[in-house]
Amino acid sequence: MKTTSALILACAGSVAAFAPQASNKASTALAADLSSLGGATAPAKNFDPLGLAQLGSEETLAWFRAAELKHSRVAMLATTGYMVQASGVHFPGMLSSDVSFESLSQMNPFDAWEAVPLAGKAQIIGTIFIAELQTESKGTHYTKGGDLPTIVFPPIDFSGVDAETLKKKQTAELNNGRLAMISIMSFCAAANIPGSVPALIGNPAF
Repeated sequence: MKTTSALILACAGSVAAFAPQASNKASTALAADLSSLGGATAPAKNFDPLGLAQLGSEETLAWFRAAELKHSRVAMLATTGYMVQASGVHFPGMLSSDVSFESLSQMNPFDAWEAVPLAGKAQIIGTIFIAELQTESKGTHYTKGGDLPTIVFPPIDFSGVDAETLKKKQTAELNNGRLAMISIMSFCAAANIPGSVPALIGNPAF
């Protein structure tokens, strides 16, 4: 029994020798990086109540920012699309032989997606995959110090914009994207769970 206990303690000591040690210096560096990434505006600068910025390395933080940026752009498109469709504007004609764009415009988001034929869903997912592949495979990866993902289509050239103006535009994009993520989640909730969003109760679009 004593021999077994000694072996367990010895193994535990060996494992502990290879375990990563907490580093205040690393945490401080990540906090500094969070401030330099942009998007920190009043009244809640560096808003990170869950401490996600401290979960990993600087590469992890860069990945989080890229994910936030991509989700922001998708949410802005989704929010705009939802409001356009809710106002009665839609493409003319048929999406497929038995599904019209008009019929889709009268459905909530989940039902509309379900009504899209399998081939249409495959085209949408395939387009997303190609766009993701393009942004992830060009130049130095953002987790290795490269630029954050840019808009694939239409491509926008910001090379002639001065640094201060570009920083302001990037912060505006992030803040608008954050609001759009809240908006589209609220729209989907209101359309599928009546009364879940008090501000949208009675709105004919939901």
